Amino acid sequence: MISKTINKLHSELPATVKLVAVSKFHPFNAIEEAYGAGQRIFAESRPQELQAKVRQLEAERPDMSDVQWHFIGHLQTNKLKMVLPYASLVQSVDSVRLLDAIESWAAANDRKINVLLEPHVAAEQTKQGFSPDEVYSVLESAVGGGYPHIVFRGIMGMATFTDDMDVVKGDFAALRSIYDRCRFLYPSLSEDFVELSIGMSDDYPVAIEYGSTMVRIGSMIFGSRS
Repeated sequence: MISKTINKLHSELPATVKLVAVSKFHPFNAIEEAYGAGQRIFAESRPQELQAKVRQLEAERPDMSDVQWHFIGHLQTNKLKMVLPYASLVQSVDSVRLLDAIESWAAANDRKINVLLEPHVAAEQTKQGFSPDEVYSVLESAVGGGYPHIVFRGIMGMATFTDDMDVVKGDFAALRSIYDRCRFLYPSLSEDFVELSIGMSDDYPVAIEYGSTMVRIGSMIFGSRS
């Protein structure tokens, strides 16, 4: 079932859209099956789980060394060492405090960290994220020489959890508008600032209509969380 779904998604998604398989809460053998079907980008939301899966892969499947790991959960500053050595992209940078902590860790470890900034546009107040103005302020600082160890790769966002597709479309439109404005205001960053990570299992076709370059799909591939 996993292989069949992966193959179907790879055949249907536009060439401009990357499939990120959200493997959180699912066992390592599910990742192996997805890998066998050609999937290479996987996402985790818990630092301990990401670290454990990376180490298991390194120990048991050195032939899978081309796997890329993305982190998509809320990242606490005291858990950076469980994520930053392993993640090729931190999609869920949702505060200046976290951004500053990533910069400090990267400077101390002589690393460049790829990140997406996560604005909050959904109706739920529980979701984390920057305001649009905070996003622009961060990039203004980056253009001025701030965050030399961070590569700003784009925007990540989530739509409101609802069956009302008009609401979902409005959220995706808002995220696309922030993304476009960032590229317009800060052209010196635009060569790197190319990713718009929106869309999950229930709404990814709509996200693609709004210019998504990455869709984060978990339950559709792996089934419900265990």
